[in-house]
Amino acid sequence: MAKIEIEDAPRPAKRVAIIQSCYIPWKGFFDLIGRCDEYILFDQAQYRKRHWHNRNKVKTPRGAEWLTIPVITKSQFEQPIDEVEIAEPWAEKHWRCIEFNYARAPYFKTQAERVRELYEKASSLPKLTEVNELFLRELCAELDVAVKIRRDAEYAGEGRKSERLLSLCIASGATHYLSGPSAREYLDEQIFHDAGIFVEWMEYGPYRKYEQLYGNFEHAVSALDLIFNLGPEAKTFVTP
Repeated sequence: MAKIEIEDAPRPAKRVAIIQSCYIPWKGFFDLIGRCDEYILFDQAQYRKRHWHNRNKVKTPRGAEWLTIPVITKSQFEQPIDEVEIAEPWAEKHWRCIEFNYARAPYFKTQAERVRELYEKASSLPKLTEVNELFLRELCAELDVAVKIRRDAEYAGEGRKSERLLSLCIASGATHYLSGPSAREYLDEQIFHDAGIFVEWMEYGPYRKYEQLYGNFEHAVSALDLIFNLGPEAKTFVTP
């Protein structure tokens, strides 16, 4: 009997993003992950102080100001994000700040209860990564960002830097890896090419402006600004 050779079927395209979690991120974050089939929370990566992991900006009469979650980092050299613990109660203070500064926004009354309930849930969570994931999932739902979210711990990631990102792409079945532009400084594209994974680079914006409180328009603020100012139209302003 003649031998029948069966060719391997090509893999279906799957675009993946791998990004460390951020607290109530700006719209560009949701634009990036919304272009993907899967977003991997890269929280086994090292926590960095004065980064977006535990803080973000909101508009105030004094300009854009930081909301920062207090975390325990003293004597925790090279601590991964998913081990960072919250230092003290913070959620009520953040909610009061948001309420004070967005009370006059057009859709604050219709959105406030939902967001307040998120802060109530977040107040009982002991780790930063849990807080970030809670807000990320809820904001994705509110902004109609249909992406599968998984943690890097669910995959057997190996190596450091580019090698680790590549191993996560392979484990997740990615054919395309969408990266933020800042990674151009260190990402080794050749090893992705050798593995048959195409690297794509995100270009943010140009994003449309909208009626925003307090003076000059500011793009680089939390996506909560979109939700309180635009309500059901917020999802249409996440992409250029």
